[in-house]
Amino acid sequence: MKVKDFDYHLPEELIAQTPLKERSASKLLILGKENGKISHDQFSNLRHHLEKGDVLVLNDTSVIPARLYGVKEETLATIEILLLKQKEDNIWECLAKKSRKIKIGTIVSFGDGRLKAKCVRIADEGIRDFEMIYDGVFYEILDELGEMPLPPYIHEKLIDQDRYQTVYNKHKGSAAAPTAGLHFTQELLRDLRDKGVIITYITLHVGLGTFRPVSVEDINDHIMHSEFYQINEETAAILRKAKENKQKIIAVGTTSLRTLETILRDYDNFQEASGWSDIFIYPGCSFKAIDGLITNFHLPKSTLIMLVSALAGQNEIMNAYQEAIKEKYRFFSFGDSMYIKPE
Repeated sequence: MKVKDFDYHLPEELIAQTPLKERSASKLLILGKENGKISHDQFSNLRHHLEKGDVLVLNDTSVIPARLYGVKEETLATIEILLLKQKEDNIWECLAKKSRKIKIGTIVSFGDGRLKAKCVRIADEGIRDFEMIYDGVFYEILDELGEMPLPPYIHEKLIDQDRYQTVYNKHKGSAAAPTAGLHFTQELLRDLRDKGVIITYITLHVGLGTFRPVSVEDINDHIMHSEFYQINEETAAILRKAKENKQKIIAVGTTSLRTLETILRDYDNFQEASGWSDIFIYPGCSFKAIDGLITNFHLPKSTLIMLVSALAGQNEIMNAYQEAIKEKYRFFSFGDSMYIKPE
């Protein structure tokens, strides 16, 4: 199967540059997973499309201000790095611009030396491991010196940084937001609970895969980068019970979906666990963990459009995307939403 099979033309004006004033005011396209039927609604009406006993699984990761601008100490050359994931203690894997200028031992200084990063490992495609050197609390320094790592297709300045966080974010560590969750408000979550929808959480820190395009022609040649995940016993027990009772499990976002499918792949059951997920889901793959998915609209030729095509069918997804374009849906991180409904 070729990457080009997942391409589509999107008018540039449909790429959402800013979030809507109200989180839940976005459009919602409902796509039947089994029958391909399409309907339209508002995200604020999500409760009408879920049933009592359905289990929603949300990713409670928190985005860190992971983009840093500094200078190379030896030459004062400007260097930009993007923190991708913490590997151990103060060692971070980063994506570096002008990476050819960064060798083992290179020190990059940020904020007049409040934070320094020493290169300790070189990898391909601009990846470098840095040892972070600082006095104080790392995340407090990062809050002062870093910027939110908005995707490259967003050109407008984000006024309210909280709009690139979910209202339920909890665990710091992501280089990008789990954007399907941006549509939820506390009021909407309360309405869903009142209906009897069960809401639970996993954590997956979004990393390099979000920023890397698929560079091969055949999707079988693509290698996914790993991302750290955690699931606690409370969530695992809820999901085990749901499976036993044949309740529907709905992942909110591809990050939640990949976490749950990784756990079922590795353990054959839901259990408390943490580790690294490198699962790549594309048409032909089967789903063991989930029944449905709430997600945004994804970039052409991306691993995420391959994932949703595996769940709902490639032709059905491409048809739904064309319908969304015709109806002037807003696309990508700050865009509208799709519910791949298990029916």
